[in-house]
Amino acid sequence: MIHHTLLSVLSLFFIMAVLYVLSQRIKVSYPIFLVIGGLLISFIPAMPRIKIDPDLVFLIFLPPLLFEAAWYSSWNQLWKWRRSVLSLGFGLVLATSACIAWFSVHIIPGFTLALGFLLGGIISPPDAVAATSVLKGLQVPKRALTVLEGESLVNDAASLTIFRFALASILTGEFVFKTATTDFLVLSVMGVFVGLTIAHILYLVLRFWGRSSSITTPITLIAPYLMYLVAEEFHWSGVLSVVSGGLFLSFRSNDFLNFNTRLQTKEVWATVGFLLNGFVFILIGLELPVIMDGLENYSIKEAIYYALLISAMVIVIRILLVYLSSYIPRILSRHIREHEKSPGLKLPFIIGWAGMRGVVSLASALAIPLVLDNGKDFPHRNLILFITFVVILATLVFQGLTLPIFIRLLKVKETDEQTPEEDQIDAIRLELAKRCMTYLDDNYAYEIDQYETIAGIKEQLTRSITAAESTAHHNEKKQALKTVRALYRKIMLELITLRREGLNRLRLEKHYDDEVIRIMENNLDLEEARLNKF
Repeated sequence: MIHHTLLSVLSLFFIMAVLYVLSQRIKVSYPIFLVIGGLLISFIPAMPRIKIDPDLVFLIFLPPLLFEAAWYSSWNQLWKWRRSVLSLGFGLVLATSACIAWFSVHIIPGFTLALGFLLGGIISPPDAVAATSVLKGLQVPKRALTVLEGESLVNDAASLTIFRFALASILTGEFVFKTATTDFLVLSVMGVFVGLTIAHILYLVLRFWGRSSSITTPITLIAPYLMYLVAEEFHWSGVLSVVSGGLFLSFRSNDFLNFNTRLQTKEVWATVGFLLNGFVFILIGLELPVIMDGLENYSIKEAIYYALLISAMVIVIRILLVYLSSYIPRILSRHIREHEKSPGLKLPFIIGWAGMRGVVSLASALAIPLVLDNGKDFPHRNLILFITFVVILATLVFQGLTLPIFIRLLKVKETDEQTPEEDQIDAIRLELAKRCMTYLDDNYAYEIDQYETIAGIKEQLTRSITAAESTAHHNEKKQALKTVRALYRKIMLELITLRREGLNRLRLEKHYDDEVIRIMENNLDLEEARLNKF
């Protein structure tokens, strides 16, 4: 049994890798392609039905994905756009859940308000991975990316809280607003407390014992599970625990990471994040036929009708609420009008249209129990599951495929003052080069005069500073500089290819140790990665 399960998982990983390569070839966002691929695979007659344990989805997938998102978030950008992030992360989720609850009660026979809030809590949080993968490589304002990524850090906590209270109300038949509000504050605050406490303990371990050892990356992999499990053990928010702990460790990462552990941790997390995200998206497609088989009290036509209506409602509600959250504070607050540029009409639409659903909605829907506390079947469970899967499919495929088209048609421009990344890099390099020159003059003046090799370091820095200063303040040279950069990148990539071929020949000749060859290959990989960054 274990061997069969392991073989199935490994086979899915292989299929996922193949589908990812195909998505890159045809230039379609990989979450969309994986969902469609999983759906098509599920209809193969010989394909066994795959049923997912919801506890495993929450435990295995959610903590590391939240931790990765928190780790790579920008503190400065999050704080700059905190109003938009919080209003969408909490306000939009609450408003969406309330609207879906009211709407579903009026269109689905026998649906109660508690079931409506349960469904609303499930389908209200957008998935940041889907949105960022679609937006990758497109000209999107920095504000939009920051708001979408920041929103994902808090909307999961809000949606899961609504889900938890709605589920408790259905199971027990009771709901007290005052008690629910108090419980929400307690689980939120204590969740953050647990995350920060564990993060501080791990920080001390990494700071004093892990800086130059091989335990750094394993500890970062353990951290999200530790934060999540401890918080959930006390019935507090595991989501906020992971997010707060991840943000703290990311902020202090320079204290315990050196160049080696930083490269290692980055590559490991890139692999883990891709595998987990890809696996969940392909499972979404694979699960739909299983859910359809469970629609006993509804016809497929009825279920699709309800699901498509609610999918449309979810899309429209988000767009309207994004516009309201963008403009109502500006109308009410003079301070916001004076210190925050207007987003215009195009940017809120792009943020609103980027509300694709994903892993959290999947995990929440699957976590609905089969029976109530009295032993009766959970009401409308299969219909809620079906609606959730259709909402995920509709938003991922329809919005995901059309989002790049809207961005190109609307030609959304940067609304805020934003220095181009290449100019920022040039400015940083110039400032660091000047600091290095001062350091050399203060500490190695004698050695520079005596040794040609050491003098070469100063000459190289001098040439770098001269070249940077000659173009930094001349706008007419900017276009020429871009052309030169493109030519420089082309030549350097050709030289890297040439050196790589030379290394392969040297490996075959066996005149040098394989370890030395691998070191040289790694240096070429790092250099090529830097050139392909932009």
